Amino acid sequence: MLVVMLLSGGLLGLLMLNTALNEGSFELSRLKKQTTDLTDERQGLQEQIDGNAAPDALSRRARELGMVPGGGPAFLQDDGSVLGRPGAAQDSPVVRRPEETAAPADPSPTPAPGPSPTDDGVRIAPAPPLSPAPSAQAGRAR
Repeated sequence: MLVVMLLSGGLLGLLMLNTALNEGSFELSRLKKQTTDLTDERQGLQEQIDGNAAPDALSRRARELGMVPGGGPAFLQDDGSVLGRPGAAQDSPVVRRPEETAAPADPSPTPAPGPSPTDDGVRIAPAPPLSPAPSAQAGRAR
């Protein structure tokens, strides 16, 4: 009777161990599938980013926003001299944005630049003029 009880207990233990391993196998399979799906999604998003970062796509999007190519660049050297000849950007015909194509029903006058009377924005006072460093003032006083 004792031997039968030990064999039955061993078989039940083995059955439970096998069931736990199968559950782990199913979980591993599910996680591998999820990883594959996420990797595919990541690759698709990376391709989309690469397509939008291409020079022709950037140029097209900049023109849609009304930007124009800049003129010749100029660089300031450490000694204050200018390297190159700066040039103005060459404007092309106006590019209409989709929201600008429809004419407004009631055109109102354009507000004057600057803050409006109802403007609750932050106002910044101009910076005070720069004064010489204290050590330079002490040297001049001597």
